Amino acid sequence: MKIVLVAINAKYIHSNLAVYSLKASVPEYEDKITLIECTVNQQPEEIFSMIFREQPKLLFFSCYIWNRELVLETAENVKKVLPETKIWAGGPEVSWEPAGFLKENPQFDGLMRGEGEKTFAKLLQYYETGSGRLEDIPGLAFRRDAGGQEETRMISETGPALLPDLDELPFVYRGLMGEEAPFENRILYYESSRGCPFGCSYCLSSVEKGVRFRRIELVEEELSFFLEKKVKQVKFVDRTFNCSPSRTVRIWKYLQKHDNGITNFHFEISGDLLTEDEITVLSAMRPGLVQLEIGVQSVNEKTLEAIGRQAFFDKIQEPVRRIAKTGRVHQHLDLIAGLPWEDMESFADSFNQVYGLHPQELQLGFLKVLKGSPLYRETEKYGIIYRSRPPYEVLQTKWMTCEELLKLKEIEEVLEIYYNSGQYRFTMRALEKSFPSPFSMYENLAAYRKRHTEPGRKYSRLQRMELLRGFALLKGREQGQLYEELLVFDLYLREKAKSRPFWKETDADEREKAAEFYKKEAEERKYLPEYRERSWKQLMHMTHLEHFHFDVLGKGERKDSWILFDYGRRNPLTYDAKIYEVGE
Repeated sequence: MKIVLVAINAKYIHSNLAVYSLKASVPEYEDKITLIECTVNQQPEEIFSMIFREQPKLLFFSCYIWNRELVLETAENVKKVLPETKIWAGGPEVSWEPAGFLKENPQFDGLMRGEGEKTFAKLLQYYETGSGRLEDIPGLAFRRDAGGQEETRMISETGPALLPDLDELPFVYRGLMGEEAPFENRILYYESSRGCPFGCSYCLSSVEKGVRFRRIELVEEELSFFLEKKVKQVKFVDRTFNCSPSRTVRIWKYLQKHDNGITNFHFEISGDLLTEDEITVLSAMRPGLVQLEIGVQSVNEKTLEAIGRQAFFDKIQEPVRRIAKTGRVHQHLDLIAGLPWEDMESFADSFNQVYGLHPQELQLGFLKVLKGSPLYRETEKYGIIYRSRPPYEVLQTKWMTCEELLKLKEIEEVLEIYYNSGQYRFTMRALEKSFPSPFSMYENLAAYRKRHTEPGRKYSRLQRMELLRGFALLKGREQGQLYEELLVFDLYLREKAKSRPFWKETDADEREKAAEFYKKEAEERKYLPEYRERSWKQLMHMTHLEHFHFDVLGKGERKDSWILFDYGRRNPLTYDAKIYEVGE
């Protein structure tokens, strides 16, 4: 009996924990199960071909908002050429309104709903032995096939899926990290708990109440595996990792004690729950060991009350600021546009306040109306109009017009380019002072970009720099000269650029002074003692020396200075080169 599990991920660097967990939960079928992982960027024909070559008897798809349409198309084509193959799907996209889904998509024989490990095991046993009844397996919706054309359209649903004891689930990655491991240069996902203690109405996690934890000794043992293998990044998928303070502190202390200097761990937390002990542990960690994703969503209290969210901004901002001051933890903060009671003025206020915390990333997301979520049943109440196909994104609300949401889309794009990339930090920080608010700056920048670029065209980093330069020059020539230098500083802070911007060409005198500096440095080793064995020409190749006419590191006043960029020593949070202000 050939069994194939298919995961169609959003990106190559992602991995699908669900299919690995299902396979690991049935070790007795290990030799009969094949995993196929691909991405939404691959051609449908390629994905179809990979499945067809396996000739599966049982085919399972993991279905999400990012791959739903591709899953439907692929399953339909497989059913046409392999009509005897039983095709099943699971995941959040098929767990709600299963009867309607099966009626609309006859290529599927059934659906697995909820947590799948126990259901999957019973389903495989049913097909292997040919005995028993699907009606007796919890967590299913399936098409009854009793031979008649009318009866084939009848849909049966069984009771809720049985919840596994998390301590009994095997560790999915053991045995998969050898020479042929599929995880090199990819993000690994890990869960130490399931469920969420909160009830945010836009989230499917609010439907299932309560939190179940994996035994902490098991968690530590499994984390040691990642550390020993020197995995690049591990993302915890726990919905609110720090809902248990004592458990959080113990796990973070374990990571701190056993840090391998390489692995990064990502956690989704609630900022208002951060305790003094947690902040103390974070403050002592290696920079880059952990990163935190904190959902703010809005600072409008009426909005937060409407969506059942308890994390108010006044309780979030202090711990976020304290963690930021340590310079040790990458922080990613989220906002959601299109929530109830949030108009443009209110959203701009949310943006400005969260931006003022200066996280490494500020994600401007848009409300997605997910089937099964409490907000799904309240769309009429709030006048929420949304796309009928994935990702079910908001188009309009009582408080925000479609035109305003489209404007926020444009702002999101420039925010990604000029803030979240981290490539223009000094320029944007200085430019911000010329506008009434950060939101105003990005609103104007988005409008400028729209006028000066072509939709769909890709632009290089230098071209994006030139666009920002043009925008900055609108503030006047004197300020414009400072912004030009800040753009050059930001450029070399990240990379030893092969091409210089046209407004900052070097002259022969500057090149001669740079060569003199490196010759002197090769003798004295004042700034670069780590490269003791390198010649002056090698030092010049590995680093960069730039002449500035403004104080780019200070108040932006006119000042002649030379700055050395060392790319061998970077900030682990920002990836910026280490810099030295040097004499001529």
